[in-house]
Amino acid sequence: MNRPLRILTWHVHGNYMYYLSQVPHQFYLVADAERSTHHSGRSGTLPWGDNVHDAPVDRLRDMAFDIVLFQSREAYEQEQHTLLSEAQRRLPRIYLEHDPPQQHPTNTRHWVQDGETLLVHCTPFNALMWDNGDQPVRVVEHGVKLLAHAVHHGEMAAGLVVVNNLDRRGRRLGSDIYRQASTRLPLTLVGMGADRLGGAGEVTHQQLPEVMAAHRFFFNPIRYTSLGLAVIEAMMVGMPIVGLATTELVTVIRDGHHGFIDTRPERLIEGMQQLIRDPKEARRMGERARQAAHDRFHIDRFVADWQDVLRQVAG
Repeated sequence: MNRPLRILTWHVHGNYMYYLSQVPHQFYLVADAERSTHHSGRSGTLPWGDNVHDAPVDRLRDMAFDIVLFQSREAYEQEQHTLLSEAQRRLPRIYLEHDPPQQHPTNTRHWVQDGETLLVHCTPFNALMWDNGDQPVRVVEHGVKLLAHAVHHGEMAAGLVVVNNLDRRGRRLGSDIYRQASTRLPLTLVGMGADRLGGAGEVTHQQLPEVMAAHRFFFNPIRYTSLGLAVIEAMMVGMPIVGLATTELVTVIRDGHHGFIDTRPERLIEGMQQLIRDPKEARRMGERARQAAHDRFHIDRFVADWQDVLRQVAG
């Protein structure tokens, strides 16, 4: 590619969008006057670069793009027909799938089945669980660039949990497992709505690495998801990880080496209690987790993978 591509997309997941914007192209984020869900444009506290722009909905049809990158079913099934021109709908298209199927875990056909849109999954687990049909598929694993420098010291003898609105998201996100564990050992819950469960509330993207560094370990109670960016960010800081041995996490964390993973919550509670008793072991596990994250999820590898995808699509 001899010039930066002009990529139209939607602001769906803030941190992911920030990491994606490290790819050296021009990103245009759909924006409406209300800055509504998925139409918030270049918003929030993230340090957007000068390659990220608003794409006002009332001007979209008159703007020039090279690629359309969908990140939600609504954008793909509805908004491409209501917001984009006929010519824009003929542009090269990518659908980025952030999640595993929310209906049946193995028998759900992905709604993108047009044969001309490249379906990109962010974990091999997602690609495995979706029925992708005959759709062309690529996997681009996460890449992380911490928003602030922080090195794990774990002086707080407590675990950190990062989940938004955990009380409203039920068993899939592990609200019951969090409640069970929090009665047995000290845990700090951060994220939107965390105060409703007695947690610490929201923490800005820039503050989160230092908050992570202060806690002894990171606890991920989620049963079924993709691979949370917060887990990788915690590894990058140097935290040991404790979580359920489900989804992509089983290929990232080795039990007893980078932390603890198991399908038995009681076993995880015992592991967290061990980390509280032994801060030196927590730091050793955390350093191994940091190295593993650097090897697999470095931002340079992520950028290179996306460059390859864009070359494939743009031709």
